[in-house]
Amino acid sequence: MFLAIFLHVGKVSAQQNVAVNVPDTNRIYRNLQDALLNPDKVHQIDLSRKRLDTIPEEIFQFTNLKVLNLSRNKLTFIPAEISALKNLVSLDLSNNDLTKLPDEIGALTKLTYLGLNRNLIDTLPPAIGKLVNLEVLELWDNELNDVPDEISELKNLKVLELRGILFSDEQQSRIDELVVPGAKIHMSPSCNCKY
Repeated sequence: MFLAIFLHVGKVSAQQNVAVNVPDTNRIYRNLQDALLNPDKVHQIDLSRKRLDTIPEEIFQFTNLKVLNLSRNKLTFIPAEISALKNLVSLDLSNNDLTKLPDEIGALTKLTYLGLNRNLIDTLPPAIGKLVNLEVLELWDNELNDVPDEISELKNLKVLELRGILFSDEQQSRIDELVVPGAKIHMSPSCNCKY
C-alpha cells in the first residue's frame, strides 16, 4: 500500500514538471511583470483599460505573442517596433486616441483580426495591403477620408467595418469595388458630401 501511494505521488510530480515546461497558450497575462518571467512562452497579453498613453517597450520582447489587447487606453501612436511581433494573429487597438498607423504594421502578416474602432485615424498606410491573412478589419467611428487602393490586396478579408464614418456615394462605390468579392462591408448611409 505504501509503495502504491509513493508511486502515485511520483507520477503526479512528473506530470507537474512536464506541464511547467509546456507553454500555456491559453493563459492570458494581464500584467507585464508575470509575463516577463518567461517571455518566450507568452502567447496572449491583455493590457486593456490600463490608462496607457504609450505601448510599454517590454511588449516587443514577446516575439511568440499571438493575441495582444491594448484597447480602452489613451494610446496616441504605435511605434515602429510593432513589427517585432510577427506572430500576432489578433491585435485590438480600439478605443484609443490613435491618428494613424505606422508603415511597419505591414510586417504583421499573420494577423487575422485588427481592431481599430473608436480612434481618430484619418488615413491608412498603403502597407495595410500586406496583411494578406487579415479576415476582420474594424474601423468604425474613425476620421477616415478614404481607404487606400491597397485594401484590394486583402484577399482573405471577410468583414470590413466602416460604420460611423462619413463617406460620399462615390467613395462608398469605390470601396465596394476595391474590397474582395464576398466580404461584408458595413457602412453608414452616405453623407452626400463632396471632398
